[in-house]
Amino acid sequence: MRAAIVGFIAGVSILESQPDLPNRWGMIALVLATLAMLRISRSGHEFLSSDRYKSYKAQFIAGLHALTGLLIGVIWAALIAHGYLSQKLPKSLEGQDLVVVGVVDSLPYRFDQGVRFNLRVEKATQDGVAVSIPEHIALGWYAGMHGYPQAGPAVVQPGERWNLIVRLQRPHGNANPDGFDYELWLLEQNIRATGQVRVDTKAVSENRMLDSFVPGMRVSIERMRGMLRDKIVAALPESQYAGVLVALVIGDQRAVAQSDWKIFNRTGIGHLVSISGLHITMIAGLFASVMHLLWRRSFFTGAQLPLILPAQKVAALTAAIIALLYVLLAGFGVPAQRTLYMLWVVAAALWSGRIGSISHVLCIAAAVVVLFDPWAVLWPGFWLSFGAVAIILYASIGRAGVRLPSHSTRRHRVIHELRTASYTQYVVTLGLVPLTVLLFGQVSLVSPLANAIAIPLVSLLVAPMALAGAFLPVPLSGWLLTMAHALVVWLAAVLTWLSELPYAVVSSPISPFWMFCCALIGALWLLAPRGWPVRWLGIVAWFPIMFNTATFPQRGGMTVTAFDVGQGMGLLIETSSHRLLYDTGPFHSPTSNGGNRVIIPYLKSRGIDRLDGVVISHNDNDHSGGALSIFEEIKVDWTASSLAADSPIVLVAPDHIRCEAGQYWRWDDIDFEILHPGTASYDSPKTKPNGRSCTLKITTANHTLLLPGDIETSQENDLVARIPDKLKADILLAPHHGSGTSSTLPFLAAVEPKLAIFQVGYRNRYRHPKTEIYERYKQLGIKRLRSDDSGAITLKFGETVTMQEYRVVHGRYWYAH
Repeated sequence: MRAAIVGFIAGVSILESQPDLPNRWGMIALVLATLAMLRISRSGHEFLSSDRYKSYKAQFIAGLHALTGLLIGVIWAALIAHGYLSQKLPKSLEGQDLVVVGVVDSLPYRFDQGVRFNLRVEKATQDGVAVSIPEHIALGWYAGMHGYPQAGPAVVQPGERWNLIVRLQRPHGNANPDGFDYELWLLEQNIRATGQVRVDTKAVSENRMLDSFVPGMRVSIERMRGMLRDKIVAALPESQYAGVLVALVIGDQRAVAQSDWKIFNRTGIGHLVSISGLHITMIAGLFASVMHLLWRRSFFTGAQLPLILPAQKVAALTAAIIALLYVLLAGFGVPAQRTLYMLWVVAAALWSGRIGSISHVLCIAAAVVVLFDPWAVLWPGFWLSFGAVAIILYASIGRAGVRLPSHSTRRHRVIHELRTASYTQYVVTLGLVPLTVLLFGQVSLVSPLANAIAIPLVSLLVAPMALAGAFLPVPLSGWLLTMAHALVVWLAAVLTWLSELPYAVVSSPISPFWMFCCALIGALWLLAPRGWPVRWLGIVAWFPIMFNTATFPQRGGMTVTAFDVGQGMGLLIETSSHRLLYDTGPFHSPTSNGGNRVIIPYLKSRGIDRLDGVVISHNDNDHSGGALSIFEEIKVDWTASSLAADSPIVLVAPDHIRCEAGQYWRWDDIDFEILHPGTASYDSPKTKPNGRSCTLKITTANHTLLLPGDIETSQENDLVARIPDKLKADILLAPHHGSGTSSTLPFLAAVEPKLAIFQVGYRNRYRHPKTEIYERYKQLGIKRLRSDDSGAITLKFGETVTMQEYRVVHGRYWYAH
């Protein structure tokens, strides 16, 4: 059975990494292959039953089961994916005003600019005519949009039925190496369209609630989660860590500040800031113990209940029910699911009288998780959750420890428990190092100490107090929540100190798979049972991953990565020993921008913690929006920009200089020159920020790249008139994202690019690139690449220029939908 489950999970993983789903004939072939494998497996049982082959029977049958499970996994994941992708928003309805009637079926997230929520659509019309749209959509209802601040969002609650005017689009997210896959996340949630509630004058009268509550199990759970969240927030107004208590009670982590997440992740206790498996087990065990005690004593009634049903079975059933309720509060996350299914399997085994091994329980739990959510295998939480349990099981073989004699003192028992807990923490920390480096590119060295403090504090005190405070009446609830918050404040102070220690976190590039395999072998060797020869030699297998460093192009070569930052610009230029960032992506909100959402994750995944220079072309938010985040996280040697001297970015920018035409430097046989703006541009009050864009020309031995920022017609004409001989370039970053005010014919004729890159957002409100401008490039025979179609675009300069489009080289079947 275990071999079949491992094969099943492998099959699902294989399918989820494919650029296309199998078609009808492919599915038929897979089904026939599975039936053939089942037949071979049955024949193999009969053939290998003879004494001659009996010694090979177990391995052969396990292999057949694994192959059969793999085929079933591919088929199952493909069927689920086909079902989810069958709901599409017609292209013709994208960006159109639609009237939808639906029920709010998620816990709304409220923030300063508005509210986001999911809607289960019951009816949709356009101009009074019924239209077909996906059943589940995600909406944002923003305040002050389009000049109508009076038409801000209402306070929506789960279970309410609303009539809304919306504009929708198909699921689309930024596609960058090692970045968050928003389209995958939407697919997993079965959300097949996203959009906004209209807030113009017409919509004010149309956006109205029809029913205050539509009964249903899901919305009832979400309504309860909302009530508990509101109760905690009301009891702790303006409290810094109220969001942490909300995460512990209902699993909603959205209110935890990014600065706090940074500390939690650096100290390796991020898994505790939610309803984790440890919390679920503890709460379920507490209720099970109480029920066991009461049942054994027949609730002090003398009814002899254990004679009707054993107390152990009642306790197991209680634990299973409490775990389910708690996991429902958690929003059904993967770690919570894993714990729930493991508890259920143990309870079922106890009720049936067939207690299986822990490895069987773990495999069944993993199979159930993947059965209900095939995309779980694509998230780090799945592998970390099951990996932690698996490594503990592996390291416990042959090391079950010495059983304490029955007459042991309490002191001996406490010491024994502490040693066991310390060993478990050591095993998890050491065993998960390869997986952590593979997934995140960093390891927290203070994690063992931080967890030793945080686990007992959060699991035994903070989480129970927060839960009790959420359910008990006022004023008792307020006292408990206040005390729980005070403990979190103390813990955060300790964690902050730990996170600021030198070498609290060791970072490295995300490793190739072969390095991960070597490190995993080394970890297994180090944690092998007693009697294994020279276990310390396992550290040798860690050398590749320990000494893995960021890569550079060869001397004279250059790599340029044009990030998919949405509607904005951001490019990383790398030579053989230097790195330059040109623009920093857009600003979205006080906690979200192109820097911390796209550029920094990429730099950290590559092991890049330093940039030689940053050029910020001009002051528009879609170019400078991520600068402050980058300066906080990445060491920068110098900064050049056309921003005003009193700009908040300039005030904190390292070694800032003003861009001026004529500035020149040479890195690794590659020339960098600023062509614009001139001094007169800064002196003229009429020049807009776009007109002062730092225009950078980069020249290798064989090719030239021109980065003009957002210059417009006037600046293009000036460059053509002043320095036409310097404009010629093989590759051009389309000025101003392909707007109608740039890319004039004389400018393009002077540049003569072979390739133009358009960094634009999907269906952006500026409608960049303009159709006539985009066609102009085509008519001139210029190859065009768009970041909204291609994702991140990587150019490698050598004797020739090679191009890679992330959505092509990392193709996934959901990108096409």
